[in-house]
Amino acid sequence: MNEELKSEIKSLIEESKITYVSSVDANGFPNTKAMLTVLHDGIQTHYFSTNTSSKRVKQFHDNPKACIYFSDNEKFMGLMLIGTMEVCRDRKHREMLWFDGAEMYYPKGIDDEDYCVLKFQAETGNYYHGLKNHTFTIDEYNRI
Repeated sequence: MNEELKSEIKSLIEESKITYVSSVDANGFPNTKAMLTVLHDGIQTHYFSTNTSSKRVKQFHDNPKACIYFSDNEKFMGLMLIGTMEVCRDRKHREMLWFDGAEMYYPKGIDDEDYCVLKFQAETGNYYHGLKNHTFTIDEYNRI
């Protein structure tokens, strides 16, 4: 890992509009869903809003292991982050992601029982670009 790769990874995350979020179902199989990219805190922490009643929330309650994936299909590059997902229902996290117009999805507003935030914490990553894989831990990434 070097400064150039770190810069490419950071740009990929910041420019992605869609993030692929993977959970593990009750039978141990991966389930992947495209979600709007909402908020990032560096490379390690990523936030998504969703319905509390969704299949994904139940899966993360049962098994917090998760994977998220960012891609640029034109440049044939991708970043996979592996870690854990926490389901957050507290007001602090809800306020972080709330926006004007969200009532369309959550009619009862910010305190809607069906509104929650998914908080992903990365542990390791794999960046693919230029026919090369670069596997790293988040600590290794942060040391650069």
